[in-house]
Amino acid sequence: MGDAGSDPLGPLASFRLDARVAVVTGASSGLGAHFVGVLVRVGATVVAAARRIDRLEALAEDLGPQVVPVACDVTVDADLVRLAEIGAERAGGAVDVLVNNAGIGFPRAAETEPIDMFRSVVDVNLNALFRLTQLVAVPMIDAGRGAVVNVASMLGQVAAAPVKQASYCASKGAVVNLTRELACQWARKGVRVNALSPGWFPSEMTQGMWTDDASLRFVAEHCPMGRRGELAELDGALLFLASDASTYVTGQILTVDGGWTAR
Repeated sequence: MGDAGSDPLGPLASFRLDARVAVVTGASSGLGAHFVGVLVRVGATVVAAARRIDRLEALAEDLGPQVVPVACDVTVDADLVRLAEIGAERAGGAVDVLVNNAGIGFPRAAETEPIDMFRSVVDVNLNALFRLTQLVAVPMIDAGRGAVVNVASMLGQVAAAPVKQASYCASKGAVVNLTRELACQWARKGVRVNALSPGWFPSEMTQGMWTDDASLRFVAEHCPMGRRGELAELDGALLFLASDASTYVTGQILTVDGGWTAR
């Protein structure tokens, strides 16, 4: 029998990301900022990307030198190229983890949603995600390793009703199946692609819900757990998908929604 004290972390060691480099988009607030903190606390250096550089710099000041702030508009191809280059430079080759978190959504009835609004949501939530993944995955494939975590949504798996979110649901549904496709294309090349699919959580997009009595009742009545999720309840799922704890997992959608999609 081995020495139980030789590895104090035991099975938890595989969740560590010491000496690894991650890129997180949409990192200036909400889920993205929280994810940066989670990854830093398990040892990763995190290239944190968003348009609001002041918020990223504040995050770096709070979390320390393991956070590398990068101003990036994910709808601008040149910004994505630069972000991928900075990540590769920090990693000395291939980035270890990519967390595609940037996303937008605007509640609007489908029959009145302007087509430009629909296009902008798809551009941020899907097109930019694909382009950055492409840029980061090429060095990953060359290195024969890497983990991509796409932040989807339970609304990419079920309708948002009574909330009206055609463009958001369409884009996140596409992210769900793009995750499966990329996972299968790259499975034998050492690159794993999975999706984290949150339910109702506090974020900039949902902040109006948590001060509105009708919205609170809606979540309490329809979520099997009777409440919204708290950000810390995403930590385990994120680390599982980003780390060596999931080396035989690819093409999966890990849904953290209090039972919403099981109804």
